[in-house]
Amino acid sequence: MASSILAAILSFFIPGLGQFYSGHFLRGLLIFIISLLLGSTLTGLSILLVITLVVPAVLFLIIFVFWIWNIYDAWQLAARTSTR
Repeated sequence: MASSILAAILSFFIPGLGQFYSGHFLRGLLIFIISLLLGSTLTGLSILLVITLVVPAVLFLIIFVFWIWNIYDAWQLAARTSTR
């Protein structure tokens, strides 16, 4: 039985880990890989576009929304798994 609070805390620190903890291994792996790609893209664009801050700021907002969704998704999956 998966704890929804623990799943959310795990996903807070490492995206996808809460999904992995809930038994959704492929989903957790995909979220982790997408997080790595988004983070490396933000880093690369920030280095290249030091003068303009619009593109990195928009990408940071996308990453932040994805991170919040990841935490909510882990909590929801664990809650569904624990009621089965």
